[in-house]
Amino acid sequence: MDSTQNITSTKPYLIRALYEWCTDNGLTPYLAVQVGAGARVPMEFVKNGEIVLNISFDATSALNIGNEDIRFRARFGGVARDILVPIGQVTAIYARENSQGMAFPLEAGHDDTPIGQADNAPVVVDQSEQATPASPPTRLRPVKSTETDQSDPSPEPPPTAPRPGGAHLIRVK
Repeated sequence: MDSTQNITSTKPYLIRALYEWCTDNGLTPYLAVQVGAGARVPMEFVKNGEIVLNISFDATSALNIGNEDIRFRARFGGVARDILVPIGQVTAIYARENSQGMAFPLEAGHDDTPIGQADNAPVVVDQSEQATPASPPTRLRPVKSTETDQSDPSPEPPPTAPRPGGAHLIRVK
């Protein structure tokens, strides 16, 4: 019997470790998510099928980073919402202040629901960007940028000045 057949994914363990690293160092952990079936997120903050979530202790309550999904409660525009993100839809976890973290390939789902369709909202992404089983995994790469992400629902203001040489994650197709 091959013992590798029963090995669980390392992804949730790495997410938990990087979350702990961020909090231990006083950094703000951000979660980049490719929204798909099974996700419960505020769709008004989803841009091009993606959302970035502040998962810091101050921004969430009842945070649970499990092996199958991430669940927590957070306020968006003053309204408390229950958030659920399947682990397979997490594309990165990183620190807001210095962009250090880890990017992950988008995992193939078990259904044919296009990216951007969640079980709580209508499609918000162009159907031409639909994922197919033959599509290569999406990769993220660091780039230098002075722009701030306007899709971030975090109540915290962006850093006052960009850090020299600071890397930011962008999606490469």
